[in-house]
Amino acid sequence: MAERLDVLERSLHYSFNDKALLTRALTHKSANFQHNERLEFLGDSILNCVIADLLFSQFESATEGELTRARASLVNQNTLSQVAQEMSLGDYLRLGIGEQKSGGFRRDSILADALEAIVGAIYLDKGFLQAYETIQQWYEGRLAILKPDEQAKDPKTQLQEWLQANQKPLPRYSVVSVVGEPHAQEFTVVCEIAELSLLVEGQGTSRRIAEQQAARKILEKINAR
Repeated sequence: MAERLDVLERSLHYSFNDKALLTRALTHKSANFQHNERLEFLGDSILNCVIADLLFSQFESATEGELTRARASLVNQNTLSQVAQEMSLGDYLRLGIGEQKSGGFRRDSILADALEAIVGAIYLDKGFLQAYETIQQWYEGRLAILKPDEQAKDPKTQLQEWLQANQKPLPRYSVVSVVGEPHAQEFTVVCEIAELSLLVEGQGTSRRIAEQQAARKILEKINAR
């Protein structure tokens, strides 16, 4: 196991003083009660802070909205899972039997959570500056080609801005069902704009994704009128 972690550390561009922190960061809750969720919580905050600082420093003329959208494009499940895949992080995850059988080592949410947990582990191992420098290395290529003024707004933001511009009330989002096992849940969310007589459903593997899908459907209906 130690030799395998050495290979991972080379991919991470970081070597842990306390290997137990790395092991904890790689441990999903399905595998052990000493899992990575607390490290994930810590790492998420650090990652957002570091990316915000890197964007603020690199793009001096970008507006607040552009910086916000740029950060969202870099710190989301999809991008985090891509970064994790580039490091072959899935090969090192510690999963329970059920997650192993269902392909959890490939699941975007698990990969993204593990990467955030590793950020938290690096912070605890050697402090904020080391975490900052490591994250900067991970995102160097993406930051080099990023153009904040070209980042598309997500559907919820687009819908909110259209409604405000047209002096309409903001939509109401409600979770109507959550089905499936904890590791593979499906959320159904209703988005309603009563004044426009619009009511649609959105589905996704998280509440956020389901809300975005519902907002996209509402926008499609508005544009079709």
